[in-house]
Amino acid sequence: MARENGLSERKKQILKAVIEAHIENGEPVGSKFLMQNKQIAYSSATIRNEMAELEDMGYLVQPHTSAGRVPSEEGYRFYVDSLIEKYNMTAREITELKTALRSRQSELDTILDEAMRLASSMTNYTALAVRPRDVRNVITRFEIIPMEERKLVLVMILTSGVVKSKYILCEAPIPPDAAARLSDVLNESLVGVTAEEMTLPLLMDMERRMGVYGYLVNPVVKGIYETLTSFDGGELKVDGVNRLLSYPETYDRDRLQEILALFEQKDDLLKLISEETRSLEEAGEDEKVQVYIGHENLVKIMDNSTLILKTVKRAGRVVGTIGILGPTRMDYSRVISMIDHLSAGILDALGGGEGRAGELPKPGNPESGE
Repeated sequence: MARENGLSERKKQILKAVIEAHIENGEPVGSKFLMQNKQIAYSSATIRNEMAELEDMGYLVQPHTSAGRVPSEEGYRFYVDSLIEKYNMTAREITELKTALRSRQSELDTILDEAMRLASSMTNYTALAVRPRDVRNVITRFEIIPMEERKLVLVMILTSGVVKSKYILCEAPIPPDAAARLSDVLNESLVGVTAEEMTLPLLMDMERRMGVYGYLVNPVVKGIYETLTSFDGGELKVDGVNRLLSYPETYDRDRLQEILALFEQKDDLLKLISEETRSLEEAGEDEKVQVYIGHENLVKIMDNSTLILKTVKRAGRVVGTIGILGPTRMDYSRVISMIDHLSAGILDALGGGEGRAGELPKPGNPESGE
Protein backbone atom coordinates (compact mmCIF):
# COMPACT_ATOMS: atom_id res chain seq x y z
CA MET A 1 0.00 0.00 0.00
CA ALA A 2 1.49 3.31 -1.02
CA ARG A 3 1.82 5.91 1.71
CA GLU A 4 1.30 9.63 1.39
CA ASN A 5 4.06 10.48 3.84
CA GLY A 6 6.58 8.92 1.44
CA LEU A 7 5.93 11.55 -1.23
CA SER A 8 7.92 14.74 -1.46
CA GLU A 9 6.42 17.78 -3.19
CA ARG A 10 8.57 16.95 -6.24
CA LYS A 11 7.18 13.42 -6.39
CA LYS A 12 3.63 14.76 -6.08
CA GLN A 13 4.23 17.21 -8.92
CA ILE A 14 5.66 14.52 -11.19
CA LEU A 15 2.94 11.99 -10.31
CA LYS A 16 0.23 14.57 -11.04
CA ALA A 17 1.83 15.41 -14.38
CA VAL A 18 2.10 11.72 -15.38
CA ILE A 19 -1.54 11.00 -14.49
CA GLU A 20 -2.93 14.03 -16.30
CA ALA A 21 -0.82 13.31 -19.38
CA HIS A 22 -2.01 9.69 -19.41
CA ILE A 23 -5.65 10.76 -18.97
CA GLU A 24 -5.26 13.07 -21.95
CA ASN A 25 -3.57 10.75 -24.44
CA GLY A 26 -3.89 7.22 -23.06
CA GLU A 27 -0.22 6.41 -23.72
CA PRO A 28 2.66 5.59 -21.33
CA VAL A 29 4.38 8.79 -20.19
CA GLY A 30 8.17 9.26 -20.20
CA SER A 31 10.54 11.85 -18.75
CA LYS A 32 11.12 13.44 -22.15
CA PHE A 33 7.41 14.06 -22.63
CA LEU A 34 7.11 15.67 -19.20
CA MET A 35 10.05 18.01 -19.87
CA GLN A 36 8.67 19.08 -23.25
CA ASN A 37 4.97 19.25 -22.56
CA LYS A 38 4.41 19.74 -18.84
CA GLN A 39 7.13 22.28 -18.09
CA ILE A 40 8.50 20.30 -15.18
CA ALA A 41 11.52 22.25 -13.94
CA TYR A 42 13.76 19.22 -13.32
CA SER A 43 16.34 17.44 -15.39
CA SER A 44 15.46 14.34 -17.35
CA ALA A 45 17.64 12.23 -15.02
CA THR A 46 15.88 13.60 -11.94
CA ILE A 47 12.45 12.92 -13.44
CA ARG A 48 13.48 9.36 -14.40
CA ASN A 49 14.75 8.68 -10.89
CA GLU A 50 11.62 10.06 -9.28
CA MET A 51 9.39 8.04 -11.64
CA ALA A 52 11.36 4.90 -10.79
CA GLU A 53 10.85 5.56 -7.08
CA LEU A 54 7.13 6.24 -7.66
CA GLU A 55 6.98 2.87 -9.42
CA ASP A 56 8.70 1.16 -6.47
CA MET A 57 6.17 2.79 -4.14
CA GLY A 58 3.27 1.44 -6.19
CA TYR A 59 2.00 4.68 -7.74
CA LEU A 60 3.22 4.02 -11.31
CA VAL A 61 3.53 0.95 -13.52
CA GLN A 62 5.87 0.37 -16.47
CA PRO A 63 3.96 -1.77 -18.99
CA HIS A 64 7.09 -2.51 -21.06
CA THR A 65 10.80 -2.29 -20.27
CA SER A 66 11.52 0.48 -22.76
CA ALA A 67 8.19 2.26 -22.38
CA GLY A 68 7.18 5.14 -20.17
CA ARG A 69 4.95 4.66 -17.16
CA VAL A 70 1.22 4.67 -16.50
CA PRO A 71 -0.64 5.27 -13.22
CA SER A 72 -1.57 2.31 -11.02
CA GLU A 73 -4.80 2.14 -9.06
CA GLU A 74 -2.80 3.42 -6.08
CA GLY A 75 -1.67 6.36 -8.20
CA TYR A 76 -5.19 7.22 -9.28
CA ARG A 77 -6.44 6.92 -5.71
CA PHE A 78 -3.76 9.30 -4.41
CA TYR A 79 -4.52 11.70 -7.28
CA VAL A 80 -8.25 11.76 -6.50
CA ASP A 81 -7.70 12.09 -2.75
CA SER A 82 -4.81 14.55 -2.66
CA LEU A 83 -3.72 16.03 -6.00
CA ILE A 84 -6.81 16.74 -8.04
CA GLU A 85 -7.66 20.36 -8.78
CA LYS A 86 -11.30 21.39 -8.76
CA TYR A 87 -12.77 21.60 -12.25
CA ASN A 88 -14.70 24.82 -12.77
CA MET A 89 -17.58 24.18 -15.11
CA THR A 90 -18.06 26.76 -17.84
CA ALA A 91 -21.08 29.04 -17.90
CA ARG A 92 -22.28 27.15 -21.00
CA GLU A 93 -22.08 23.78 -19.25
CA ILE A 94 -23.93 25.06 -16.17
CA THR A 95 -26.62 26.67 -18.35
CA GLU A 96 -27.05 23.43 -20.30
CA LEU A 97 -27.49 21.42 -17.11
CA LYS A 98 -29.87 23.92 -15.57
CA THR A 99 -32.03 24.34 -18.68
CA ALA A 100 -32.29 20.62 -19.42
CA LEU A 101 -33.21 19.63 -15.86
CA ARG A 102 -35.71 22.41 -15.29
CA SER A 103 -37.45 21.73 -18.61
CA ARG A 104 -38.50 18.35 -17.22
CA GLN A 105 -41.57 17.75 -15.14
CA SER A 106 -40.92 17.53 -11.42
CA GLU A 107 -41.16 13.71 -11.17
CA LEU A 108 -38.02 12.13 -9.75
CA ASP A 109 -37.72 9.36 -12.36
CA THR A 110 -38.02 11.82 -15.24
CA ILE A 111 -35.37 14.13 -13.81
CA LEU A 112 -32.99 11.26 -13.00
CA ASP A 113 -33.33 9.99 -16.59
CA GLU A 114 -32.52 13.41 -18.01
CA ALA A 115 -29.57 13.83 -15.64
CA MET A 116 -28.24 10.42 -16.71
CA ARG A 117 -28.42 11.34 -20.41
CA LEU A 118 -26.70 14.67 -19.73
CA ALA A 119 -23.96 12.97 -17.71
CA SER A 120 -23.25 10.50 -20.50
CA SER A 121 -23.27 13.03 -23.34
CA MET A 122 -21.22 15.68 -21.50
CA THR A 123 -18.54 13.30 -20.21
CA ASN A 124 -18.54 10.74 -23.06
CA TYR A 125 -18.72 7.92 -20.49
CA THR A 126 -21.45 5.45 -19.54
CA ALA A 127 -23.95 6.90 -17.05
CA LEU A 128 -26.25 5.28 -14.47
CA ALA A 129 -29.42 6.53 -12.82
CA VAL A 130 -30.45 4.59 -9.72
CA ARG A 131 -33.48 4.74 -7.49
CA PRO A 132 -32.00 2.61 -4.71
CA ARG A 133 -33.87 -0.16 -2.99
CA ASP A 134 -35.14 1.03 0.36
CA VAL A 135 -36.03 -1.85 2.66
CA ARG A 136 -36.80 0.70 5.38
CA ASN A 137 -39.70 2.25 3.47
CA VAL A 138 -42.80 1.94 5.66
CA ILE A 139 -46.37 3.21 5.83
CA THR A 140 -47.17 6.07 8.18
CA ARG A 141 -50.96 5.94 7.92
CA PHE A 142 -53.76 3.73 6.54
CA GLU A 143 -57.26 4.66 5.41
CA ILE A 144 -60.03 2.23 4.43
CA ILE A 145 -62.73 3.33 1.98
CA PRO A 146 -65.62 0.82 1.52
CA MET A 147 -66.79 0.53 -2.07
CA GLU A 148 -69.10 -2.22 -3.29
CA GLU A 149 -70.38 -5.01 -1.04
CA ARG A 150 -67.12 -7.01 -1.07
CA LYS A 151 -64.67 -4.35 -2.26
CA LEU A 152 -62.69 -1.66 -0.48
CA VAL A 153 -59.94 0.80 -1.33
CA LEU A 154 -56.83 0.65 0.84
CA VAL A 155 -55.04 4.02 1.00
CA MET A 156 -51.43 4.03 2.23
CA ILE A 157 -49.21 7.03 2.98
CA LEU A 158 -45.51 6.06 2.85
CA THR A 159 -42.52 7.63 4.60
CA SER A 160 -41.47 9.26 1.34
CA GLY A 161 -44.78 11.15 1.25
CA VAL A 162 -46.01 9.05 -1.68
CA VAL A 163 -49.67 8.00 -1.46
CA LYS A 164 -50.55 4.56 -2.79
CA SER A 165 -54.01 3.04 -3.16
CA LYS A 166 -55.06 -0.52 -3.86
CA TYR A 167 -58.41 -2.19 -4.58
CA ILE A 168 -59.05 -5.19 -2.33
CA LEU A 169 -61.61 -7.93 -3.04
CA CYS A 170 -62.75 -9.74 0.11
CA GLU A 171 -64.38 -13.16 0.44
CA ALA A 172 -67.45 -11.80 2.27
CA PRO A 173 -69.38 -8.51 2.57
CA ILE A 174 -67.76 -5.62 4.49
CA PRO A 175 -70.04 -4.02 7.11
CA PRO A 176 -69.39 -0.30 7.83
CA ASP A 177 -68.21 -0.98 11.37
CA ALA A 178 -65.79 -3.64 10.06
CA ALA A 179 -64.08 -1.10 7.77
CA ALA A 180 -63.67 1.36 10.65
CA ARG A 181 -62.27 -1.34 12.96
CA LEU A 182 -59.88 -2.57 10.24
CA SER A 183 -58.54 0.97 9.78
CA ASP A 184 -57.84 1.22 13.52
CA VAL A 185 -56.14 -2.19 13.65
CA LEU A 186 -53.92 -1.40 10.66
CA ASN A 187 -52.82 1.93 12.12
CA GLU A 188 -52.12 0.36 15.49
CA SER A 189 -50.33 -2.74 14.15
CA LEU A 190 -48.62 -1.96 10.83
CA VAL A 191 -47.60 1.71 10.92
CA GLY A 192 -43.78 1.79 10.75
CA VAL A 193 -43.55 -1.93 9.96
CA THR A 194 -41.45 -3.07 6.97
CA ALA A 195 -42.50 -5.87 4.62
CA GLU A 196 -39.95 -8.18 6.25
CA GLU A 197 -41.46 -7.55 9.68
CA MET A 198 -44.96 -8.70 8.69
CA THR A 199 -44.71 -12.03 10.50
CA LEU A 200 -47.33 -14.73 11.01
CA PRO A 201 -47.71 -14.00 14.76
CA LEU A 202 -48.42 -10.34 13.92
CA LEU A 203 -51.12 -11.32 11.38
CA MET A 204 -52.69 -13.79 13.81
CA ASP A 205 -52.88 -11.07 16.45
CA MET A 206 -54.60 -8.76 13.96
CA GLU A 207 -57.12 -11.47 13.08
CA ARG A 208 -57.84 -12.00 16.77
CA ARG A 209 -58.45 -8.29 17.28
CA MET A 210 -60.79 -8.16 14.27
CA GLY A 211 -62.96 -10.95 15.77
CA VAL A 212 -65.69 -12.08 13.35
CA TYR A 213 -64.21 -9.81 10.71
CA GLY A 214 -60.85 -11.56 10.78
CA TYR A 215 -61.34 -12.66 7.18
CA LEU A 216 -60.49 -9.09 6.09
CA VAL A 217 -56.93 -9.21 7.41
CA ASN A 218 -55.35 -11.64 4.94
CA PRO A 219 -56.29 -9.92 1.63
CA VAL A 220 -55.56 -6.47 3.02
CA VAL A 221 -52.15 -7.40 4.44
CA LYS A 222 -51.31 -9.12 1.15
CA GLY A 223 -52.06 -5.85 -0.65
CA ILE A 224 -49.88 -3.93 1.81
CA TYR A 225 -46.99 -6.38 1.36
CA GLU A 226 -47.22 -6.18 -2.45
CA THR A 227 -47.22 -2.39 -2.32
CA LEU A 228 -44.18 -2.17 -0.05
CA THR A 229 -42.11 -4.74 -1.93
CA SER A 230 -42.87 -3.28 -5.36
CA PHE A 231 -42.19 0.26 -4.20
CA ASP A 232 -38.99 -0.75 -2.44
CA GLY A 233 -37.71 -2.61 -5.49
CA GLY A 234 -35.68 0.30 -6.81
CA GLU A 235 -34.71 0.87 -10.42
CA LEU A 236 -31.51 1.07 -12.46
CA LYS A 237 -31.17 2.70 -15.87
CA VAL A 238 -28.07 2.97 -18.07
CA ASP A 239 -27.19 5.34 -20.90
CA GLY A 240 -24.21 5.32 -23.26
CA VAL A 241 -23.10 1.69 -22.88
CA ASN A 242 -21.64 1.93 -26.40
CA ARG A 243 -19.19 4.55 -25.08
CA LEU A 244 -17.29 1.73 -23.37
CA LEU A 245 -16.07 0.81 -26.87
CA SER A 246 -14.32 4.18 -27.16
CA TYR A 247 -11.58 3.18 -24.72
CA PRO A 248 -9.14 0.36 -25.56
CA GLU A 249 -8.65 -0.59 -21.91
CA THR A 250 -12.36 -1.41 -21.52
CA TYR A 251 -12.72 -3.14 -24.86
CA ASP A 252 -12.13 -6.73 -23.91
CA ARG A 253 -14.74 -8.88 -25.64
CA ASP A 254 -15.40 -11.34 -22.80
CA ARG A 255 -15.35 -8.67 -20.11
CA LEU A 256 -17.59 -6.39 -22.17
CA GLN A 257 -20.13 -9.19 -22.62
CA GLU A 258 -20.21 -9.70 -18.85
CA ILE A 259 -20.75 -5.98 -18.25
CA LEU A 260 -23.52 -5.86 -20.85
CA ALA A 261 -25.18 -8.86 -19.19
CA LEU A 262 -24.92 -7.09 -15.84
CA PHE A 263 -26.60 -3.99 -17.25
CA GLU A 264 -29.24 -6.13 -18.96
CA GLN A 265 -30.26 -8.06 -15.82
CA LYS A 266 -29.63 -5.11 -13.48
CA ASP A 267 -30.75 -6.81 -10.25
CA ASP A 268 -27.25 -7.65 -8.98
CA LEU A 269 -25.88 -4.17 -9.71
CA LEU A 270 -28.98 -2.50 -8.26
CA LYS A 271 -28.61 -4.54 -5.08
CA LEU A 272 -24.92 -3.64 -4.73
CA ILE A 273 -25.48 0.08 -5.28
CA SER A 274 -28.49 0.09 -2.92
CA GLU A 275 -26.46 -1.62 -0.18
CA GLU A 276 -23.54 0.75 -0.72
CA THR A 277 -25.91 3.74 -0.58
CA ARG A 278 -27.32 2.56 2.76
CA SER A 279 -23.81 1.99 4.14
CA LEU A 280 -22.72 5.48 3.10
CA GLU A 281 -25.87 7.00 4.58
CA GLU A 282 -25.33 5.21 7.90
CA ALA A 283 -21.69 6.34 7.95
CA GLY A 284 -22.62 9.93 7.13
CA GLU A 285 -20.61 9.78 3.88
CA ASP A 286 -23.52 10.06 1.43
CA GLU A 287 -23.05 13.81 0.86
CA LYS A 288 -19.72 13.19 -0.90
CA VAL A 289 -18.93 12.08 -4.43
CA GLN A 290 -17.73 8.47 -4.14
CA VAL A 291 -14.93 7.25 -6.43
CA TYR A 292 -14.29 3.50 -6.85
CA ILE A 293 -11.08 2.88 -8.80
CA GLY A 294 -10.19 -0.50 -10.35
CA HIS A 295 -10.34 -3.25 -7.74
CA GLU A 296 -12.20 -0.92 -5.36
CA ASN A 297 -15.17 -1.25 -7.70
CA LEU A 298 -18.43 -2.64 -6.39
CA VAL A 299 -18.49 -5.27 -9.15
CA LYS A 300 -15.54 -7.59 -9.82
CA ILE A 301 -15.83 -7.49 -13.62
CA MET A 302 -15.44 -3.70 -13.51
CA ASP A 303 -11.97 -3.95 -11.96
CA ASN A 304 -10.36 -2.21 -14.93
CA SER A 305 -12.77 0.72 -14.71
CA THR A 306 -13.72 3.57 -12.39
CA LEU A 307 -17.23 4.03 -11.02
CA ILE A 308 -18.21 7.45 -9.63
CA LEU A 309 -21.45 7.80 -7.64
CA LYS A 310 -23.29 10.69 -6.00
CA THR A 311 -26.51 10.34 -4.04
CA VAL A 312 -29.34 12.85 -4.17
CA LYS A 313 -31.01 13.62 -0.84
CA ARG A 314 -34.33 15.33 -0.31
CA ALA A 315 -35.61 16.19 3.16
CA GLY A 316 -32.73 14.20 4.65
CA ARG A 317 -33.54 11.04 2.68
CA VAL A 318 -31.70 9.49 -0.28
CA VAL A 319 -34.06 9.50 -3.27
CA GLY A 320 -31.66 8.62 -6.08
CA THR A 321 -28.10 8.12 -7.24
CA ILE A 322 -26.29 9.32 -10.37
CA GLY A 323 -23.22 7.44 -11.57
CA ILE A 324 -20.50 7.48 -14.22
CA LEU A 325 -18.61 4.39 -15.41
CA GLY A 326 -15.46 4.81 -17.46
CA PRO A 327 -11.79 3.84 -17.76
CA THR A 328 -9.45 4.38 -14.84
CA ARG A 329 -7.79 7.17 -16.83
CA MET A 330 -10.97 9.24 -16.89
CA ASP A 331 -10.95 13.01 -16.43
CA TYR A 332 -11.61 12.82 -12.68
CA SER A 333 -11.73 16.53 -11.97
CA ARG A 334 -14.32 17.27 -14.66
CA VAL A 335 -16.46 14.18 -13.95
CA ILE A 336 -16.54 14.77 -10.18
CA SER A 337 -17.54 18.41 -10.73
CA MET A 338 -20.20 17.35 -13.25
CA ILE A 339 -21.71 14.79 -10.88
CA ASP A 340 -21.72 17.30 -8.02
CA HIS A 341 -23.51 19.92 -10.10
CA LEU A 342 -25.97 17.36 -11.46
CA SER A 343 -27.01 16.23 -8.00
CA ALA A 344 -27.56 19.86 -6.97
CA GLY A 345 -29.50 20.48 -10.18
CA ILE A 346 -31.72 17.44 -9.61
CA LEU A 347 -32.61 18.65 -6.14
CA ASP A 348 -33.28 22.12 -7.49
CA ALA A 349 -35.54 20.73 -10.24
CA LEU A 350 -37.45 18.71 -7.64
CA GLY A 351 -38.13 21.88 -5.72
CA GLY A 352 -35.83 20.89 -2.87
CA GLY A 353 -33.02 23.35 -3.57
CA GLU A 354 -32.45 26.46 -1.56
CA GLY A 355 -30.51 28.48 -4.11
CA ARG A 356 -31.68 31.77 -5.60
CA ALA A 357 -34.28 31.61 -8.33
CA GLY A 358 -32.70 30.88 -11.68
CA GLU A 359 -29.38 29.78 -10.19
CA LEU A 360 -28.06 26.24 -10.16
CA PRO A 361 -26.71 25.55 -6.63
CA LYS A 362 -22.95 25.02 -6.60
CA PRO A 363 -21.27 22.32 -4.49
CA GLY A 364 -19.90 23.69 -1.25
CA ASN A 365 -21.96 26.90 -1.55
CA PRO A 366 -24.02 27.46 1.64
CA GLU A 367 -26.96 28.39 -0.55
CA SER A 368 -26.98 24.92 -2.08
CA GLY A 369 -28.05 23.32 1.20
CA GLU A 370 -24.93 21.14 1.37
